[in-house]
Amino acid sequence: MFLASSFSLNKGDTMAKCWKSKPRLSPSLCSTSFLTRFLTVLLFTLHWVSSESSDVVQKDAQFGVPYQDTVTSHNQTIYSFNHTVSRNKTEGVRVSVELLSASTKSPILFVIRQKQAVLSFQVPLILRGLYQRKYQYTQVGRTLCQPPTLAVAETQFFYVDVSTLSTSTVHYRLQVSRVESFTLQTDTKFTFNATPSQPQFFKYVFPDGVDTVIVKVNSEKNFPCSVMSIQDIQCPVYDLDNNVAFIGMYQTMTKKGAITVQRKDFPSNSFYVVVVVKTEDEACGGPLKYYPLLPDELLDAGNRSKTLDVVVYPAIDSEVYVMGMLFCLGIFLSFYVLTFLVACIENKRMNRKREGFLKPGDMSPAETASLLGKGLTPASPYEYGSFADNGSTISSEPVTDSLASAEGNYGYMGHEAFKRRLISSHHVAIHFDRSLDTVGRCRQESLSSVEEDDYDTLADVDSDKNIVRTKKYLCVSDLARKDKRVLNKKYQIYFWNIATIAVFYALPVIQLVITYQTVVNVTGNQDICYYNFLCAHPLGALSSFNNILSNLGYVMLGLLFLLIILQRDIIHNRALMRNDINALECGIPKHFGLFYAMGTALMMEGLLSACYHVCPNYTNFQFDTSFMYMIAGLCMLKLYQKRHPDINASAYTAYACLAAVIFFSVLGVVFGKGNTAFWIVFSVIHILATMLLSTQLYYMGRWRLDSGILRRMLYLIYTDCIRQCSGPMYIDRMVLLVMGNIVNWSLAAYGLIKRPNDFASYLLAIAICNLLLYFAFYIIMKLRSGERIKCLALVCVLFTAVVWGFALFFFFQGLSTWQKTPAESREHNRDCILLSFFDDHDIWHFLSSIAMFGSFLVLLTMDDDLDTVQRDKIYVF
Repeated sequence: MFLASSFSLNKGDTMAKCWKSKPRLSPSLCSTSFLTRFLTVLLFTLHWVSSESSDVVQKDAQFGVPYQDTVTSHNQTIYSFNHTVSRNKTEGVRVSVELLSASTKSPILFVIRQKQAVLSFQVPLILRGLYQRKYQYTQVGRTLCQPPTLAVAETQFFYVDVSTLSTSTVHYRLQVSRVESFTLQTDTKFTFNATPSQPQFFKYVFPDGVDTVIVKVNSEKNFPCSVMSIQDIQCPVYDLDNNVAFIGMYQTMTKKGAITVQRKDFPSNSFYVVVVVKTEDEACGGPLKYYPLLPDELLDAGNRSKTLDVVVYPAIDSEVYVMGMLFCLGIFLSFYVLTFLVACIENKRMNRKREGFLKPGDMSPAETASLLGKGLTPASPYEYGSFADNGSTISSEPVTDSLASAEGNYGYMGHEAFKRRLISSHHVAIHFDRSLDTVGRCRQESLSSVEEDDYDTLADVDSDKNIVRTKKYLCVSDLARKDKRVLNKKYQIYFWNIATIAVFYALPVIQLVITYQTVVNVTGNQDICYYNFLCAHPLGALSSFNNILSNLGYVMLGLLFLLIILQRDIIHNRALMRNDINALECGIPKHFGLFYAMGTALMMEGLLSACYHVCPNYTNFQFDTSFMYMIAGLCMLKLYQKRHPDINASAYTAYACLAAVIFFSVLGVVFGKGNTAFWIVFSVIHILATMLLSTQLYYMGRWRLDSGILRRMLYLIYTDCIRQCSGPMYIDRMVLLVMGNIVNWSLAAYGLIKRPNDFASYLLAIAICNLLLYFAFYIIMKLRSGERIKCLALVCVLFTAVVWGFALFFFFQGLSTWQKTPAESREHNRDCILLSFFDDHDIWHFLSSIAMFGSFLVLLTMDDDLDTVQRDKIYVF
């Protein structure tokens, strides 16, 4: 630099002198002086550059030969390789480097120059982990990207440049070798080793006739954590832990990994399978190393070598898709056909019975005269009802006319005895003594003018409520005193409210899951969604179509249930219009609003479960469970409504409570994992809610929660426990509530102690346990009261119990779980088991939808035996 500056200064002075010289100085003298100075400076510069520059040595190298050499800042080595590249055959080339010097301040830089690509890396290689932890690797192996060639065969050269800035000698070993089985073959397993500094990738070409394949990578051990990636054939290949997620599809893995690849996503009809071992195991659920004390401290990575197997299988073809869809439709359409056949058989059987019992020639003259004396013919519709309306026996609260119901209860009597019983029955006497005109006018009033708050025969006399509802033994007639039109309108609100909730809930859910799927497709990050990757069949933009299709059963069977309820509702209204005595005075009061709500909830469960399985993860698991809570709640409300129609909760109260349940479900999913404070608050609320509900049920709503509640409780304890020891007035109710409190307190204690990660499933377990407890109590009390379960209801109970058993078996197979990391979840993945299209969870969808439908039918038919029993003879429990 000094010489250059001197040259510049002297040059300037000389030029100035030449241009400003007097005329007596000759121009040749000026030019000669300038040239001499310039040549002197040039010689000094060349000598300085030659003394400071390093020696460059180029060597012709061979494949498979290890080269052990040295490098310093004064010398640079270039290794020249050549190989033949064929258009029809891809040959992998791998460069392996090992640093032999114990320590060096400056790394060695390796630059591989190819025809259309450049790859560079340093040794030792520094890879970063979480919190800027640094790991050093002295052995590095990289596979070269192979650019495509248009020629049939072409000889290509590539060069490996080795250099360093270290002034001391650094020893290294270099070896370039060909990769065996670089191109993967279909259904052929290949085993290899990989480390964080020695990743591996292979090429796969779609064979003719195969449009979709599944790439599976397996290992015998969980750790170290690794990543498998699918990338297009282009350079560079991103095969390090810090860049493998830049392009393509990728997922973390421990023992299992699988990615479904479609030909349409790769225009070259081929792709790279890249396997990278991560520097740390935290992404796969492993432990984290200690935090480094110094910011630039290099950590020892230890032995992070992993042996893996890769194999590519052809996926299913379009015929399997069609077969799966037809199978799914066929199963659930068969329930429609079966329902239609049962309805036809029952209708034919009832018509045959009607013809046998209503022939005037079969009656004695005295019986015929008795009927004619009452102004009726033996086939009068006012006595026997209309048989044409009794189409099906599959009903929630089946409404049969007088003859059909009488036949069900007295079918064991002889032909003549049955006719005499029918003619002289108490029901016929009551029926014809009432004023038909008055009743008819009442039934023709418009329901639109009737509101529950307009008039309430019990609310006008509050003391009558206390007298009636606090009797030791209650009958259904005591709790079915409100006008039927008022209650019908009250319970219809259940249906309209849940329909409104469904619309407002489903629309943003659908929008959100579409966004989820778009993010997965664009980013390629398959750790976002917890699929069963070994049985995830894509269709269009959907990654796991089979898990979505299997939810069709909820929708179809929910619709079938609504059609059954609609039929029974129409038949019941016709019976009321003709003043059928059984519809007016006998059996459990018929209110269909809750049944409509249950059918709608079942359909929505199918829709939202399908939305959840578009991209299943912990943030949208509430989509799959929200309407399960509603179904459980509605079933309990329906059980309670059967014998407590006047005091059942309103739709607004019920849905407000269910909204609170869903609110806590969201809080539990977001904040409940390991949060002791949350579990304490929830357990306290759970226990308090259980106690308040128990009090409400025990006293039939005849209690007040006000400032005097403590005083009344103390007085009750003093009078019933201290002053005189008396047992509970309502023994049956007390048994149910004690059992319910034991179950709920136990569940609250379990949650507080164990604090399960899956809070949504824990909350659903609470709802199901309470529903099963109440249902078992209802059945036991029904049999204890001398009632019986008819054949159809018993068949539904047994069928549903068996299906639930098989469904739960498949549910607990656990093909994936978002309680763990995505890599750990994939350890539970399994192959398809049905038609090569459906997995265990799909079968759970099939069976659980059938089981829910059967459970609804149990609620529909379990009280058929009471259709001809007066309501003042039906006990409340």
